Amino acid sequence: MSKVLYIKANIKEDGQSRTFRVSDSFVEEYKKNNPEDEVVVLDLYKEKIDFLRPEDLGKIFGPKDEESKNHQKLKYAYQFAEADKYIIAAPMWNLSIPAILKAYIDYVSVTGITFKYTAEGPVGLLNDRKAVHIVSRGGGYDNSPYEMGDKYLRTILGFFGISDIETIAIENVDVMGVDVESKVEDGIKRANLIAQKF
Repeated sequence: MSKVLYIKANIKEDGQSRTFRVSDSFVEEYKKNNPEDEVVVLDLYKEKIDFLRPEDLGKIFGPKDEESKNHQKLKYAYQFAEADKYIIAAPMWNLSIPAILKAYIDYVSVTGITFKYTAEGPVGLLNDRKAVHIVSRGGGYDNSPYEMGDKYLRTILGFFGISDIETIAIENVDVMGVDVESKVEDGIKRANLIAQKF
């Protein structure tokens, strides 16, 4: 049985988010094909993820023990490390990811939990995991130098040791004259196919 962490990063309500329409469909298809797996939903806005504060640094950089597992920030790093698969649903915002997702990544980028330092440099501790990034974009940014969100997520996940990463991008959804519903439906079809083998 696998543990799947479904990370949602969009301020819009579920019914209004094009990203969530695709990601929720992905999750439902995944559950149909993997009924024994546990899917944990982590909505970053509902969690009220905030920026790290000076008072957090002692625990973030301190010893990792039983007490640290209950720390209001470190608990997210432990939860992340305990997952086998990750579904990250986040729209493109200003060429990158929503700030709340970056704040969350700061919570989970913790030495001794998701990576470690060695004499040869940093080493990821989350090998043999897999991830999917589901993103809607207002324009066409596939292979564009302006696209920095998916690039960043792939880089930081790779830093943690996660190399099996799939991206499902729904593009051009804010371009005038585009059939947005058709774009979203195509994204759902693609997502459901990928979910069957995720």
